[in-house]
Amino acid sequence: MSTPTHVADSHDLIRVHGARENNLKDVDVEIPKRRLTVFTGVSGSGKSSLVFSTIAAESQRMINETYSAFIQGFMPTLARPEVDVLDGLTTAIIVDQQRMGSDSRSTVGTATDANAMLRILFSRLGKPHIGSPQAFSFNVASISGAGAVTMERAGQTVKERRSFSITGGMCPRCEGRGSVNDFDLTELYDETKSLNEGALRIPGYSMDGWYGRIFRGCGFFDPDKPIRKFTKKQLHDLLYKEPTKIKVEGINLTYEGLIPKIQKSMLSKDVEALQPHIRAFVERVVTFTVCPECDGTRLSEPARSSKIKGISIADACAMQISDLAEWTKSVKDASVAPLLASLRHTLDSFVEIGLGYLSLDRPAGTLSGGEAQRTKMIRHLGSSLTDVTYVFDEPTIGLHPHDIQRMNNLLLRLRDKGNTVLVVEHKPETIAIADHVVDLGPGAGTAGGTVCFEGTVGGLRTSDTVTGKHLDDRASVKETVREATGALEIRGANANNLRDVDVDIPLGVLCVITGVAGSGKSSLVHGSIPADEGVVAVSQAPIKGSRRSNPATYSGLLDPIRKAFAKANNVKPALFSANSEGACPNCNGAGVIYTDLGMMAGVSSTCEECEGKRFQASVLEYHLGGRDISEVLAMPVAEAREFFGDGEAKTPAAHKILTYLDDVGLGYLSLGQPLTTLSGGERQRLKLATHMGDKGGVYVLDEPTTGLHLADVEQLLALLDRLVDSGKSVIVIEHHQAVMAHADWIIDLGPGAGHDGGQIVFEGTPVDLVAKRSTLTGEHLAAYVGT
Repeated sequence: MSTPTHVADSHDLIRVHGARENNLKDVDVEIPKRRLTVFTGVSGSGKSSLVFSTIAAESQRMINETYSAFIQGFMPTLARPEVDVLDGLTTAIIVDQQRMGSDSRSTVGTATDANAMLRILFSRLGKPHIGSPQAFSFNVASISGAGAVTMERAGQTVKERRSFSITGGMCPRCEGRGSVNDFDLTELYDETKSLNEGALRIPGYSMDGWYGRIFRGCGFFDPDKPIRKFTKKQLHDLLYKEPTKIKVEGINLTYEGLIPKIQKSMLSKDVEALQPHIRAFVERVVTFTVCPECDGTRLSEPARSSKIKGISIADACAMQISDLAEWTKSVKDASVAPLLASLRHTLDSFVEIGLGYLSLDRPAGTLSGGEAQRTKMIRHLGSSLTDVTYVFDEPTIGLHPHDIQRMNNLLLRLRDKGNTVLVVEHKPETIAIADHVVDLGPGAGTAGGTVCFEGTVGGLRTSDTVTGKHLDDRASVKETVREATGALEIRGANANNLRDVDVDIPLGVLCVITGVAGSGKSSLVHGSIPADEGVVAVSQAPIKGSRRSNPATYSGLLDPIRKAFAKANNVKPALFSANSEGACPNCNGAGVIYTDLGMMAGVSSTCEECEGKRFQASVLEYHLGGRDISEVLAMPVAEAREFFGDGEAKTPAAHKILTYLDDVGLGYLSLGQPLTTLSGGERQRLKLATHMGDKGGVYVLDEPTTGLHLADVEQLLALLDRLVDSGKSVIVIEHHQAVMAHADWIIDLGPGAGHDGGQIVFEGTPVDLVAKRSTLTGEHLAAYVGT
């Protein structure tokens, strides 16, 4: 006789009804718990909206609500997702692709707490003993001070002398950054000219405006005298003078030397976020060199002098993590046994997850999206928690086919401990291990947002969905390849783990550089190919943008559109910008009114005055080709391409940019959609489109298939072919076998990662690579094409 199921065991599903986040159209799904569910669909079909913005977001919001109002005030406030019913949720742990902080003070060690454990270890066992754990931290400066303190004691005011000192591990010269910057003064000014003759070469520093008035009226130097004839004091005042109050033409102003001014206005910002002409100036004028005092270790002399078994903390952080894990096993001391066990577990997790080739002193901002995601996974690998929902965003990004099997095993291990694992994924190797598949689509953007299929992988194969049709796609190896028109010579490349590599990268063809993660691909391409005028590099660095940024502003498309509207209506172009004079005064051009409710989720409501159009009513009376500016920004790219291509609204400059956006497969995006709502794959392609019009002859692309569905990869390959056929050279760092099979020439690095890599293990055509099967890439490509 079977025992009846206990009512507590009947909650085996996560039920979602009526999900409407972003482009989802009243989606209903039921997801089995304690199983591995993979969400598939073309880029922009709504996978992340369902998994991250609905299920994971609501789980986190409900957990946050269990804390007191005081604690909630310090936590991020999350609005309830647009959904009717969410039932059966469990605690969600999100492991996403967001890059780790690009702050120069953040390293792999600081981001994973491995550094914190090492600092305690050295403060306890290091000889000579130099102080507490913060004496080994490159983010803590040494400070000392003394003085009188006044206090009330027994009704009397008493003065006492007090002194204090903090011993930190920060290198005093580079302030813990590992590099120092120097200014190339010849790029700041032309010493043969005077200031009035336009000696300054700094963008925005014109003698016609306020800067001219300040330089002429400050009285520190003669603006008509060539700079090379300045005395030492005059040159110091021009370049380095600290902020000083001056009076010019009866107005009180502050004068400051050029270098501190540039440091505040340009160098304190993220270089990627600067305008292109300012970024070019910063790259020309500032040279970053390894700090001569700490040799790039970021640590002070005392911190480097304290050692355990002849190894300092700087040596330990510079070691490859797999070697450091071995070294920690040789350190035996009962007094720190629990700490050593925890440190070894963390380091072993790095090795197990395939990141043993990193070092703890590697800046966190230099990790690829895939490496950052796997680094975040480390703290969950040994967790004893069960019945948790783990949410992954394309965990196979940046992984060689050889490493994907390892990642699959980790996902299955998390599931087998009794957890629910939700994975957004495009790679067929990971889709194949799913217990349950949810396929969204059928298209992207407004053409997506519905569930096309729910069931097993076998059912998906026989279904008529885009994913089902493409799941077993296998590109065949190119039999005939294009002939190179020249070669880019690299000699003696030794950046990071490269071992004096000599290689000729062919030009005029599609050249794919491959190899396991950490084998030295990026080091070879980004470290050895000169970033001169002829090279256009499209990296994986994420696009930065607020909800005021959209594809039109990011791609530069809005400028020709504004000018076309201004010309047609005989008014100023600034009126047609929601971030400038044309903005709706009620919402300042945001389209929504945001109300902050303290520890509760803020409320955003559509602006009643402009109805979310972001512009003043008077601006919407101006038309171009029968449309106002808000209607144009609501158009999808494909429709806008036709609109600006012909007829009354014909604008060649806008049409050209729209053609690039359509070519990379973004025809469905509306021009005014906030960048914050774009998926990872869409952002990558938007970035590629903005570089398509660059004048360079050599395109360097870093994993352009990131976030792309199998069907979109075909479109990308057609685009790469068009680039090569138009006379460009395309160099691609890539793991996707379809791209390898399509290449004219393959350069394979390896054989392993870290110090086991850094060598060229194969150069030749895809046919030769498959025939020889002499490398890991060759074996996997041969298996992929089925030979």
